[in-house]
Amino acid sequence: MAKAPGKVEMPRMGGPKVGGVARFSNIERAKDQKGTLKRLVKVYMRFKKAIILAVTLTLLSSGISVLIPYFVGKAFNTFAPGMMEQNFGLLGLIAAVIASLYLTNWIIGTICETTMLHVSQKLVSLLRTELFEKLQRLPLSFFDSTPRGDTMSRMANDADTISSTIAQSATQLASAMLTLIGSLIIMLSLSPLLTLSVLICVPLVFLLTKAIASKSRSYFYKQQLRLGELNGIIEESIYGLKMIKAFSKEEDALKGFERVSDELRKSGTGAQTWAGYMMPLMNIINNFTFAVTATVGGILCTKYGLLIGTAVSFMTYSKQFATPLNSVAGLFNNIQSALAGAERVFEILDETEELPDAEDAISLTDVKGEIEFKDVCFSYSKNKKVLSNISFKVRPGQNIALVGETGSGKTTIVNLLTRFYDVDSGEILLDGINIKNIKRKSLEECFSVVLQDTCLFSGTIMENIKYSKPDATDAEVMNAAKLARADSFIKRLPQGYDTFVSGSRETLSEGQRQLIAISRALLCDSPILILDEATGSVDTKTEKEIQRALINLMENRTCIIIAHRLSTIRDSDKIIVINNGEICEEGTHPELLERKGRYYKMNFLKTADG
Repeated sequence: MAKAPGKVEMPRMGGPKVGGVARFSNIERAKDQKGTLKRLVKVYMRFKKAIILAVTLTLLSSGISVLIPYFVGKAFNTFAPGMMEQNFGLLGLIAAVIASLYLTNWIIGTICETTMLHVSQKLVSLLRTELFEKLQRLPLSFFDSTPRGDTMSRMANDADTISSTIAQSATQLASAMLTLIGSLIIMLSLSPLLTLSVLICVPLVFLLTKAIASKSRSYFYKQQLRLGELNGIIEESIYGLKMIKAFSKEEDALKGFERVSDELRKSGTGAQTWAGYMMPLMNIINNFTFAVTATVGGILCTKYGLLIGTAVSFMTYSKQFATPLNSVAGLFNNIQSALAGAERVFEILDETEELPDAEDAISLTDVKGEIEFKDVCFSYSKNKKVLSNISFKVRPGQNIALVGETGSGKTTIVNLLTRFYDVDSGEILLDGINIKNIKRKSLEECFSVVLQDTCLFSGTIMENIKYSKPDATDAEVMNAAKLARADSFIKRLPQGYDTFVSGSRETLSEGQRQLIAISRALLCDSPILILDEATGSVDTKTEKEIQRALINLMENRTCIIIAHRLSTIRDSDKIIVINNGEICEEGTHPELLERKGRYYKMNFLKTADG
């Protein structure tokens, strides 16, 4: 099957088996909290119009919130001795104003909150789309070294955490700042001395927030990290459940799950505990501030002629002034969690992508299928070289086989040819052109691939075969299935070609899955065919069926076959023997047997084992 442009779901064909290594597991690394916050703001400022509307409404709401205590104080001043009858109409007017202010504030708050909820949902959708698009552009090496569960957690949990924080926190923080400023201005205009009694809470809140922040930040990051690790364990356990049961490792799997789950519990408990200290302590500060304001206000009213309405206004302002500070403190939990999640999301978005096409890269037309490796060297890591000075040539329409022990570098050669990885040195030519000078999309269209580990996606059999050629007609699909000897068993299924299959291996046998993969490759009709252990996991009878199907597939194509079973490759035009990343022999099956070298020993051992 030709590798569809931008698709990453196809299973990797080789390379280092590094599954389970936590790519981002260094908890102690320095984290740029300010930088992450600035970047997060830039992300949701893409919805500038909605944000401006929300900020404008927040400004109005904050202004109304600041005015309400002022009018409450005016209402109390109408109760002055001997002035009740004259001020009764004024009291009714003030009461109506206060009621209208509360009503208006509720309407504005509802509109503002609804607007921000829409923004947050659009944002999380945008983030997930950008993350998924980024995954399509990342090199295969990223997926070799990153647990799938952790990547899934970043797309689901971390992105969702960012969304909920924006919905809950953005407008509240803006409102808190505006309310603080407005309240401070009115309080100073009424009584500077009483204002000082209210401001006593500010340094106390600042010190409290700073102390809790320093303790809880690392817990929140560990919480998100452990959540990703737990998702990885769950995903691997479900995928490998048969293997777990086959080796009676249920207890070990449970222990591994419990270990990470317990670490998640501890980090989550630590994060929530420290964040939980915030509100009780804030309430103590609030009540202390209220008591100080009431005491100072009472003294000023009794001894210095301060109007009682002004004192009442200040007691209301002391609560109102503390409420925004409480909001900031109460939202601290979400903010820390969102920053940790955003940091993990941005880590993937900042990953180095596949090298772009060269400016002078060309698109191939009328591909003949001539392949040449010139002194190719490659290593997955700096510590160990996988291929050393590999040189060989494949003529158009020629059928060559790569044989060798496991880990010798056979699949790596295919990975380099399809440009899943780039060579460290040397050149790979396709029809005499360096593949680095060919556009990736054009190069991908040159290959049909049949792997040992067949990949089927959730959908019908018709859709799975069409995966390599979405615009194919149903007749073309059925014809490809007939050539692949898959049509007969497909028609025996309950819904035929409309039978639903999934990535699970429960619905079809391995041989049936392989025949569908061959049908997909036939439909693609690419000039170069790659068979990577295409019959390695099926029985002898099924292998013969598949080999008969492959005869049609290999006709008039350049073919590269990787196989451990020598019966699969003995009729190849050329056999290349790989050992420790080097070519040690090449020739036809009879020629290599006559030399009595490494291939002869491999063939002898296989025959003896049989």
